[in-house]
Amino acid sequence: MNAGDLLNDVGAIAAFGAVGLLLMAAGYGVVDALTPGSLRELIWDKRNGNAALLLSSNMLAVAIIVVTAIRSSYDGLAHGLISTAVYGLLGLVIMAVFFVVIDAFTPGRLGDLVTDQERHPAAWVGASSHLSVALIVAAAIS
Repeated sequence: MNAGDLLNDVGAIAAFGAVGLLLMAAGYGVVDALTPGSLRELIWDKRNGNAALLLSSNMLAVAIIVVTAIRSSYDGLAHGLISTAVYGLLGLVIMAVFFVVIDAFTPGRLGDLVTDQERHPAAWVGASSHLSVALIVAAAIS
């Protein structure tokens, strides 16, 4: 490997890393918007395990989609970055829609249940829905 190839690879890694970081931040924003209160306060100040489980599953789900999108990306850095961003955003939209659909079938409000201080099984339902959607999107990508 010559210095030019190494520099190109480092640039590609940095670019895909930036896209991944932006998608992870967007995922945080989606979960924060769908749950009552501030995730920052719920998780870091109040140590809410339900909210932490939901956010953690979202972060893993976004990572699954991003990794699959990168591995399946088109030839050429620009096309690869665009396809990764589009697939990641689509995954976030589907996760949000699925959360709303589950909420429609939940007695009470799912967001309220997963932010409860007591452990609640609804947090596991929300978490598994994020991972399920990620696996579906990842399968569709590859």
